[in-house]
Amino acid sequence: MRTPHMTIEAPVASRLPGPPPPSAAGRATIKGATGVQNGSASAGVRTRSQHQRRKRIVQAAAALASRGGVEAMQMRTVAERAGVALGTLYRYFPSKMDLVVAVVSEEIDLLEGSIERRPPSAATASGRAVDVLMRATRGLMREPELADALIRSLIMAEVDTPFGDRMTGLLLRVVGDGLTPETATEEQFALTDSLASIWVHELLEMLRGHRTYEQIQRRIEIAATRLLADLRPAASA
Repeated sequence: MRTPHMTIEAPVASRLPGPPPPSAAGRATIKGATGVQNGSASAGVRTRSQHQRRKRIVQAAAALASRGGVEAMQMRTVAERAGVALGTLYRYFPSKMDLVVAVVSEEIDLLEGSIERRPPSAATASGRAVDVLMRATRGLMREPELADALIRSLIMAEVDTPFGDRMTGLLLRVVGDGLTPETATEEQFALTDSLASIWVHELLEMLRGHRTYEQIQRRIEIAATRLLADLRPAASA
């Protein structure tokens, strides 16, 4: 979307009372400063415009996938729905898999925002982990076709995806009171990462019709209790 450009005409010095106009050197300095300011403003407008365009593309892809799976995310169709040229789409996302990854990242962004606004309140690490994973389950299952398409595509993907790492990082933050993949011990990371992997498997089973929501929750509770029984917050790790 092109941002309208507004030109403001500078006042004519002879019409206004006040000090004499600046010297040539002064004019050069003012012109240079104005150029920097205008350049910064233009860069800011471009950045916002690019961010909005990228967001439209990701939303268009998610909408198509929610109705017809990843197969419906044809690049030309996504471009048309987002209102961008096909070449523009490929500049943002060189392949369909890059676009799938972006849609998944958007879903995780929404989950992280929910966690920040309403952090898990359970007293135990396992309880907080179950809260996060079941919130993620509810969020994904609002669009089951999209969830199924995205998770299956990521499992079979030949490119690096942020899904597992981001879920593990999110779990570490809530169960370890601020732990991160960088500050966690090898054991803490392995246990939390294993729980995230179990959740992905259980979610797939639910999408295949082999699990109910209640069954998944119970199985996640059992796994979290066993895996995180000895996990301690960062301060006492």
